[in-house]
Amino acid sequence: MDKKINDPEAPALTSRHLESVEKQDAAETARVWSRDVIQKDTNTKLKNPLVGLTREELYRDVEEFAREKDLEHIVEQLKRGALVAQDPKAFEELSELSEGEKELLRREKTHRWNQPFMMYFMTILCAGSAIVQGMDQTAVNGAQEYYFEEFNLTNSWMQGLVNGAPYLCSAVIGCWTTAPLNRWFGRRGCIFISCFVSFASSFWMAAAHTWWNLLLGRFLLGFAVGAKSTTTPVYGAECAPANIRGALVMMWQMWTAFGIMLGYIASVAFMDVTHSTIPGFNWRLMLGSTAIPPFFVCIQVYMCPESPRWYMIRNRYQDAFKALCKLRPSEFQAARDLYYIHSALKVEEKLREGKHLWREMFTVPRNRRAAQSSFFVMFMQQFCGVNAIMYYSSSMFRDAGFDLRTALVVSLGCGITNWIFALPAVYTIDTFGRRNLLLTTFPLMCLFLLFTGFSFYIPDQTPRTACVATGIYLYMIVYSPGEGPVPFTYSAEAFPLYIRDIGMSFATATTWGFNFIVSLTWLPLRDAFSVQGAFGWYAAWNFFGWIFCYFCLPETKALSLEELDQVFSVPTTKHINHYRGMIPWYVKKYILRRDVPPQKQLYDYE
Repeated sequence: MDKKINDPEAPALTSRHLESVEKQDAAETARVWSRDVIQKDTNTKLKNPLVGLTREELYRDVEEFAREKDLEHIVEQLKRGALVAQDPKAFEELSELSEGEKELLRREKTHRWNQPFMMYFMTILCAGSAIVQGMDQTAVNGAQEYYFEEFNLTNSWMQGLVNGAPYLCSAVIGCWTTAPLNRWFGRRGCIFISCFVSFASSFWMAAAHTWWNLLLGRFLLGFAVGAKSTTTPVYGAECAPANIRGALVMMWQMWTAFGIMLGYIASVAFMDVTHSTIPGFNWRLMLGSTAIPPFFVCIQVYMCPESPRWYMIRNRYQDAFKALCKLRPSEFQAARDLYYIHSALKVEEKLREGKHLWREMFTVPRNRRAAQSSFFVMFMQQFCGVNAIMYYSSSMFRDAGFDLRTALVVSLGCGITNWIFALPAVYTIDTFGRRNLLLTTFPLMCLFLLFTGFSFYIPDQTPRTACVATGIYLYMIVYSPGEGPVPFTYSAEAFPLYIRDIGMSFATATTWGFNFIVSLTWLPLRDAFSVQGAFGWYAAWNFFGWIFCYFCLPETKALSLEELDQVFSVPTTKHINHYRGMIPWYVKKYILRRDVPPQKQLYDYE
């Protein structure tokens, strides 16, 4: 505008024109300022929607809420709970609370795991669902060594298609059934349906008499994979109290790793079982054994309460309060959480009003950067090469020179290693940080994949098999606390609340889609480029992952919603330029061991 005014060749502007332009600029400035203030105010409310209300306003809102939801019989508990929810750290100063209620609040900090029986029962349910997921993934590892031969399936692309069919179905169909299943049947119903599908498909696969029949059974399994992997962590997070929520959500990955180990155990346990009249009895038992965990989950799921948040979204507040009473140590704490969740839901509804959520995920820069980051970690969870090992380790060990029995036993060691080294991630992911875990483990995974691939050049069988097993075990050790737990944790917190369900559906579809590609292509990749080339391919992707992570991936550890908004509002080019400029600082400090000024900060959280 100034350029046009000062340009001698520009058309002359009358004072009326200038006045009109100035008014338009002022209106635009006011609009942008108003939008930023509203957005900032909304973000503050998302952190705690009760902050800023006076005692009278708070009580008035509680009374109106109790009348509207037919909860007047607990209105006094709701009032006391609202006071605590408004400022949780100041409960000792509230004269309205009894000494017994204050002691309950103290114990939330000093005895975090002193929870009602139903909370532990619900945790066992979520762990069982994760075990189903893991066992479904790896039981095929040993079974394929037998059913490929029985069905005379020699084409490597067809072998990959049979093994990867569940993940194709999950990416294309299964992940997108999550929202309607949750809407119609609830969190418990979605878990029940997905586990029942896992249960039924296990028998289908075990009874398959042709390769295409097995393919259909495995494709059916994919209907369960996406919905279960998305819904179970959400159900656990919505039922758990805030002080243990992070640990419970993290347990999804830990118990999935345990299920992966059980899949390997099934392969070893049934490898020598035969039947005089049933061909391939051993691999049928391997695949059929995956029906056991979902059977118990289906029995257990309706003994647990439904998610209180799901009840409240459907205006069933009486049921939500009953559920919370089973999941909290006292009715007072249940009333507090009921009112707080209700207040947060009201703000969330305002955020969604009048917005095209699918479009906003890619057109709003803050959301687009969150999508870019979460899709990257989900993509790398597959293209770091882990599932090539999970699904084909027995084949890899046979290529190295092990006999079939030894290959299955050594593969079991992969599963045990994966589970044991996933345990520290419950602590390190919130202390060391998501980005730092990836920056540390990507180069190590690259190194160990190269070591494993080059080990196949060793001419003598004994050192070759020893080096291959060592390389794969070391790889699993560094994968388990890094790319194992980070992707789902990162994706769950990167998106703003109002598009989080859509963002997680996309992220989950991403990981299962690339899971299918890895499963489909490993055998053709090995045949075309040799085992060394196939391992080198995934080593290169780990190198790419480190480069992208260093320059483009923001840290999300221990950040509030407002801070996450600020982090993902920083342009990617600025992120790249900052960390490119930090390279000399890292060289001087950690390589040359010099005294250097403090590290420059990209974000100012003040």
